[in-house]
Order: sequence, then structure tokens, then C-alpha cells
Amino acid sequence: MVDRLEVLAVIPARGGSRGIPRKNIREFAGAPLIAYSIAAGLRSNMVTRTIVSTDDEEIAAVARQYGAETPFLRPAELALEYTTDYPVFDHALHWLAEHENYHPEIVVQLRPTSPVRPLTLVDDAIRKLVDHPGADSVRGVVEAGENPYKMWRVDPASGEMKPLIGVDGIREAYNAPRQILPNVHWQTGHIDVIRADTILKKHSLSGDVILGLIIDPLFKVDIDTPEDWKKYETLVKTGGLQMVDPVNPRHGWPSDPRLLVLDFDGVLTDNRVWVNEEGREMIAANRSDSHGLALLHSNTGIDAMVLSREVNPVVTARCKKMNLPVMQGILEKGDALLQICAEKGIRPDQLIFMGNDVNDLPGFARSGFAVAPSDAQPEVLRRADLVLTLPGGRGAVRELCDLLLDRYARESIL
Repeated sequence: MVDRLEVLAVIPARGGSRGIPRKNIREFAGAPLIAYSIAAGLRSNMVTRTIVSTDDEEIAAVARQYGAETPFLRPAELALEYTTDYPVFDHALHWLAEHENYHPEIVVQLRPTSPVRPLTLVDDAIRKLVDHPGADSVRGVVEAGENPYKMWRVDPASGEMKPLIGVDGIREAYNAPRQILPNVHWQTGHIDVIRADTILKKHSLSGDVILGLIIDPLFKVDIDTPEDWKKYETLVKTGGLQMVDPVNPRHGWPSDPRLLVLDFDGVLTDNRVWVNEEGREMIAANRSDSHGLALLHSNTGIDAMVLSREVNPVVTARCKKMNLPVMQGILEKGDALLQICAEKGIRPDQLIFMGNDVNDLPGFARSGFAVAPSDAQPEVLRRADLVLTLPGGRGAVRELCDLLLDRYARESIL
């Protein structure tokens, strides 16, 4: 039996901050800023321990509230404005070794000021280091927005410019097309993964052999100013990013799903409605959704039904055509789902609920697994356990059915 690799996530969070006072525990899009980095450590499959290194008692208390450990308070001399990362991590490793006889093999740095991380970023970076024994560290990078081969140094006295760097074989790289210049990347604050020996023996937080983990530029967030704060808070609230989010616990797939409950408008339809001069409504739906639901039931036994806010003959007619039970006029979907579970003798964790608008959020809170089509409202996208690639009424329900059928087939084989 192979022992599990010991991986320590460290979140450095000093109390002083001149640009944004108390920024590490200030609320950012619904949770303290530091909570995003704590969630990234706690939800990793490979991190075995998550701690916060801080000099501040209030930050430590908030960190513990969100699940991190605070085994020590960092000395004040290691929490100054210009303190570099290395002594902070060196202190943490020596303190844990001396006081707890704790010796991790890998250390992960998760800076609070880069809170927007892809769901698998931490594990991807750790695996990259594990898979490359000759590397000292892995660092997150994005493609640089500005090319350094077109940058200049300006002499303050004469005003004369000199190129910052050149390219072998390319005369006047600053005049060359960008396409023929070398690709360059900018390091972000999302993640650093370092071998503990690199810190303790090489006295470095990166070492000599550094591997890059390329991150989608959509997640490029580094908060230094109040303007940054407003900009990126809006991104988190409305951007629909699949990110590690302390506001959303993100349940895994249910192990024993029994019932799929669907909202109607915006899920089984594309959310549009046609109204004729007599006030009669028509909707647009997708035939593949009904076929997917039939396949799901016949192959897995999972039932499906519709829960709709509206009372409308078009809902009744479409559900009858699809052979789906329907409850209409439901204003509080969370309570309705609990009632359905009680009547059917199933647990909430056996229920999958799919919705697209804010009135569906109480249903998300009461179901074991919450799903949203790709065109759902931003707050719904943020709180869903799964966001599909297709929009409502255009195959989203069929996509979910196919995913469930695929999981059922794989589990049956195992």
C-alpha cells in the first residue's frame, strides 16, 4: 500500500493592506475574499491540509470559520508591506516541523488576491509537479496581454528609447509582426506548487526548474485597487465562470438518483413565447429532450416530472405529450421538492433539479444536485452544481439525460 502524498496548502494573509484596508476578510461577491482561497484548498482532492499564515487574530478567526487551520500567528516582522513570500513559507514549514513534527512533501501557495480559480486548477498543478520528478515547482501563468519584445526603456534625461529585449535572428523585433515573435506568458497569483525540499534546502520558493500551468485568461484576476475589486466582483456575480466558489458548495453527482425534476420555461423551452391576437400562447421546445427522458427512464429507472410557476394550458399540453407528470402554480419550489420527496419516499440527495431563473434557487437548496442550462441567469449559473453546454429548449435536457446514462453505464460495468 502506497502512503498518500502529504500536500500542504498555505494561504498567506497579513493584516495590513494600504490599497484596500482589511481586504482579506472584506466581503467579495458574497463571501470574505480569503474564503475563495480556503475553498480551493479544502475542495482539492490532493491537498491534505489547508492553513492560513497570518499575523492578525481577526483574519485567523474568519479563516477558521471557513474551514482552514491557523496553527500559529505569523511574527510581525514577517508581515511587513515588503515581506517576500519565501520567509513566510520557510517559517510555516519550520514551525510545523518543530511543534507538530509535520513534514509535507509538497506545498501549495494560494494567494487571496487571486480568488477566481478554475474548478480543477489546484489538482492539475499538483499532478503536474508529481508527474515531473525533476521539477522544483509549478507556477500558474496566462498568455501575456502585452508583448515584451515591443517594450522600451526611456532615458529620463534624453528621452531616447532602447528596446527592453530583442530576439535572436529577428532584426528590430519591435517592428516585427507579433505572430513571428516568441510566445510569452505572465505569472499570476492563482497558484504555486513547490516541493518542500526546494524551500528548505534550496532556500527558494521556485527552485531552478519551474513548470508553467497555463490558465484560461478568463480567470485572470489580481485584486490590488478598489477599482479591481468592483470589476472582478461583477465578474464573479455575472460571468458564469465554473470556478471554486465558497458561496456554492458544489455537490458531486448523486450516488443513487431516483428523480429528475425540471422547471418548464427556459429548461424545456427556449424561454420565448408567441402570443396570437386571441391571447393564445405557443412555445418552442426540443424533441430530443423527450426522447432523452424516455431513454433515461427505460435504462435507469429514474423518473422525471415538471415543476412550473405558471398555470398555463401550453405547459399541460406539452407535458402530456411528453408523458411527464406536472405540478403548476408552484411559487415556493424548495418546499414543493421536500413535499415530493416525502410523497415518493426518497431522500433529497436522490433528487436532481434543473432550473434557469432566480425563482428556482430555493429548489437548488433543497435538491441533492442542481443543474442549469448554459443560458440560465447569472446567479443561477453561479449556484448550480453543473452548468450544461447547451441552452434551455435547445437540447439541454437531452444533454443532462445523456450524462446520466453515461454515468449509469460506466457504473454498471464497474
